[in-house]
Amino acid sequence: MEKIAIGNTKTLQTRLVLPPDTNHLDTIFGGKVLAYIDEIAALTSMKHAKSAVVTASIDSVDFLSSAKVGDSLTLEAYVTYTGNSSMEVFVKVTAHDLIHHTEQLTTESFLTMVAVDGTGKPIPVPQVYPVSEEEQEWFDSAPVRKENRKRRMLSRKS
Repeated sequence: MEKIAIGNTKTLQTRLVLPPDTNHLDTIFGGKVLAYIDEIAALTSMKHAKSAVVTASIDSVDFLSSAKVGDSLTLEAYVTYTGNSSMEVFVKVTAHDLIHHTEQLTTESFLTMVAVDGTGKPIPVPQVYPVSEEEQEWFDSAPVRKENRKRRMLSRKS
């Protein structure tokens, strides 16, 4: 199976923050952002694996700032690391104030997705490799996140 550059797994989505998406402070619900993150992670990993995928874990979500009604959100996702059938996906969310032409990073997240066949059994995925310095950082730090995931799973079983 061929190896694919991390940069070639990039997926972009743009969303508009509308009043029903917001809380009493007129900022977007965190749960809405999580749904967007899960969706783009699925799209990114499906494109990479050329198969259906399931979300195995949302490893981390850091809400750094909020977006308000009228902002656009840009979601950017990459497959940053792969196992046999699993893919780690990094998602970055940026809010854009379209009137004042400002932007700010709102959220960063790592998820683990698993490629599956028609019966739900895991299937192999192409490996990825880093090219840029940022991609190298994601790639090199992935085994630590994987180990933390395993530890969390084991602690739940005991």
